[in-house]
Amino acid sequence: MIRWQSISMATCLLSAMLPLPAAAQAPLNDKQKTTDKKTTQKQAAGKPLPRAEELQKAITDAGNDRTALVKNLQAFLENFPDAPERPQIYRALVEACMQFHDDACAANYAERIVSLTPEDVSMTLLAIQLLERTGDTAALRRAVTYATRVYESVNGSAISAKSPRVSSEEWEGQRKRDESAVLALRGRLEAQLRDSAAAQKDFELSYNLLPNASAALKLGEFDELAKNYSGAAMQYARAFALSDTATKSGNRRDVRQKLGNAWRLAYGSDAGLGDFLLKTIDDVTAASVAPRAKRNEGAKDAFAFVLRKAPDGSAYPISAQKGKVLVINFWATWCGPCHALEPIYERLAAHYSGNAQVVFLSADCDDDESLVVAYLAERKPRSNEVFADGLEELFSVDSFPTVLILDRAGKVVFRSNGFDPDTIEQELSDAIQRAVPEANALKLAVPVKR
Repeated sequence: MIRWQSISMATCLLSAMLPLPAAAQAPLNDKQKTTDKKTTQKQAAGKPLPRAEELQKAITDAGNDRTALVKNLQAFLENFPDAPERPQIYRALVEACMQFHDDACAANYAERIVSLTPEDVSMTLLAIQLLERTGDTAALRRAVTYATRVYESVNGSAISAKSPRVSSEEWEGQRKRDESAVLALRGRLEAQLRDSAAAQKDFELSYNLLPNASAALKLGEFDELAKNYSGAAMQYARAFALSDTATKSGNRRDVRQKLGNAWRLAYGSDAGLGDFLLKTIDDVTAASVAPRAKRNEGAKDAFAFVLRKAPDGSAYPISAQKGKVLVINFWATWCGPCHALEPIYERLAAHYSGNAQVVFLSADCDDDESLVVAYLAERKPRSNEVFADGLEELFSVDSFPTVLILDRAGKVVFRSNGFDPDTIEQELSDAIQRAVPEANALKLAVPVKR
């Protein structure tokens, strides 16, 4: 899958390619002085230096002068155009050119890397970014070609390549996000080339794969140019609804202004705009949570559910816990009472951690699962953290926190919608002891203050 991140390449990559002379790190020893003397003698005699020595000299002579480094490395490549160190040298030149804000130079060497390693998606994306900055037509056309290559790579990726720690559903979701992002990227490039038909098609494909603010905004602009103001209002409303976490607040205000203008052009006034926007937000929200609601669709029994561990998404089949007592806390990051229950629940989970008959689960019910990552990093819980993945629907959970205890047969023997902080620990302890085989009851007794 694509790693969408900025790429920083240090010239120290060259040091991993061959050892830099000790002069750059510490005083020369006698052996190094002898080697340096031999190099000087070869130069004086007019003899060409071996490739490795020539490269080493090019780096050393430049010192901390990046301009000199670029000049020396370019001269080296002229003398040794097929040098095996080319990929590392190109990367060093990409970084140096970027630090000089010379996008054309950086793009030149980034494209050379792509030609050598076309499977390097991160470098291909960087090349696209640099070519887009140059702004000339030829560069933009090459950027479109690279974007198509990335799209075909993502679209053709096989599920067999996924990490075993990632569930099939999560892998498919990530691929869909990558495809949508690349299509939006290509659409943006095509729009700059004034290929409106191709750009509009890519933005539509991007939005249909995964509703996103950038595609909706561009589609709204296309509709507005075509004087389809009602269509533009629809797209701008979608962009506004999706831009809460995707764009800066200033851009969101711009989208709101575009929406108001398109609505007035379409309907003559602002009447009805508020209700329309609220409905669009509801529709967009429902669409965004639909993939999660479909997980474990058709499962009628808790042991038929395959949940995902939070936050890594690896599979957690509840069937593996069949025959045990399950304690499940349904919670959400935004839920204040859930936070108050946490220390009590974690204390019980820690107490029973040594008994294989009892399993504690904390099932997250957030619509935005990205919120869970940072939250769990701070908490470091003792219970098993999972995404609810439809389990909350099976048990008709409609308030948080809700704690259930299932006996060994999967029957609900305890349910608490909300909790009393003075009694919940004793209530849970008593219910667990009733559900656990009698032989283990004494071992599981929890000393709870009354």
